[in-house]
Amino acid sequence: MDVTVMNGTGEEAQAASAPAATAGPARRILALYLLLGFSAGLPFYMFNAVLTLRLARHGVDIVVIGFFAWVALLPTFKFAWAPLLDRYDIPGFSRFFGRRRGWIMLSQLGIFTAMVAMALTSGDTSLPLTALFAILLAFWTTTLEVAADGWRIELAPTQAEQGPVVAANLWGYRGAMVAAGSGAVFAAARLDWTWAYLIIAIAAFLPFPILAAMRPDPEARGRRSAALAGGLATSAAILTLSALATAAVGWGVLAAAAGAGFSSKTNVTPVVLGIAMLPFAALAIALPRIRRLPAGADRSMNGLVAPYVELFWRYGYTVLPVLAFVSFYRMGDVLTLTLSHPLWNAAGYSLEQISMADGAVALVCSMAGVALGGLLAARLPLVAALAIGAVASAISNWIFVWLWWQEPSSAVLYISAGIDQFGHGFAGAIFVVYLSMLVSPRYPGTQYAFLSGFAFLLPRLLAGAAGAIQTRIGYDGFFMLSGSLSLAAVVFLPVIARARARRTEVPEGEEA
Repeated sequence: MDVTVMNGTGEEAQAASAPAATAGPARRILALYLLLGFSAGLPFYMFNAVLTLRLARHGVDIVVIGFFAWVALLPTFKFAWAPLLDRYDIPGFSRFFGRRRGWIMLSQLGIFTAMVAMALTSGDTSLPLTALFAILLAFWTTTLEVAADGWRIELAPTQAEQGPVVAANLWGYRGAMVAAGSGAVFAAARLDWTWAYLIIAIAAFLPFPILAAMRPDPEARGRRSAALAGGLATSAAILTLSALATAAVGWGVLAAAAGAGFSSKTNVTPVVLGIAMLPFAALAIALPRIRRLPAGADRSMNGLVAPYVELFWRYGYTVLPVLAFVSFYRMGDVLTLTLSHPLWNAAGYSLEQISMADGAVALVCSMAGVALGGLLAARLPLVAALAIGAVASAISNWIFVWLWWQEPSSAVLYISAGIDQFGHGFAGAIFVVYLSMLVSPRYPGTQYAFLSGFAFLLPRLLAGAAGAIQTRIGYDGFFMLSGSLSLAAVVFLPVIARARARRTEVPEGEEA
């Protein structure tokens, strides 16, 4: 098995699936997804948990800190640009390294430049500027995940094959999150926040030369040096344009919000819940027409809409409870990530203590949770595994209620962090396998991007209101509520268990 499968073409997928069918995913694929998980996990923590802690240490109001959680909404809408990654190449990079690797390399450059910009503005004297670079970091991190996810599903199409690959990917992802959280907080404690972001930016960029050194695409044209030069030039132009476009859109949004009287004192919870209901209402209106389409109708549609029509056609009205289920399942994980670090700060824990909780403790417990979750997802019926994961996720939130009422001590902090990381790692591994089983082999990247993005729409919308909710019910009330919402996903499991997709009747051999 050769690592040149990274271009994601059908030929490489077939080459990978042959040994996987008899001996499981090849070791090199597992190693590769460990690397890709690492690449995405490092920056994710830096625009999420580490940023909320940084803002809290700078005395930013808890409600405003909650608003910064909306930066993480960007991955929710990755389905909007996911089709572009399936249709277009990155000039220079893709010509030599293949389409999938080309997008990943561009994304890594975007991650590096955005994180350096966050380092240079680490004083947070201009919160709009902080938000701009955080959004750019979120965008390029998400783009990397989209490219990697589509390829993963092509290489491991069955439930049994997905388990090990997902576990390897999440080991890398959560391991990197732990390294980012622990390393950045420790660096901030000993140096400052600028150095914290610069160190993680360099670490996040390390996979780039590894990807560039791998064997080229079988259909590669030109020389490696020319491909790198052309890709870097193209990337510079794309990164500049994306930054300018993001700044323009952000300025417009802030101006509109100010004109509407929106501020940190506005009760945003009802608005958030109303927005969250809009996709369900729109889908309910569109479903009758989609269901009446003939089998295979998506083949004659525009490539930007065909993946979604095919998904809704296969599941019909069942897609509504499925989407409701996925919206609740990761609720606890998202809400914990939003306010756990401000809670630790408010409880009086030092940066050194938080660094240890985010480091060795979180790493060991997260890896154990991911490993056990991946194992159960491959061995148990998915519905049973999902039920166990929902309970584990709820407990992972409720442990913070216990922490809040204890006298601050390292033992209390480490126990709560360990249980949190184990439970959410466990539930996360099962959830990724479940989503991967919902997609069509014709549109793996786009459909997975939609499902995984939609799963975090409601949680991340509510996360933006987390600060406002906390001011009304306190930290203990907030984490009791977030755990209960995560457990509420089990209500949908009886419907999920009976969900059956319609078979798409197409001639044999046309699925590729």
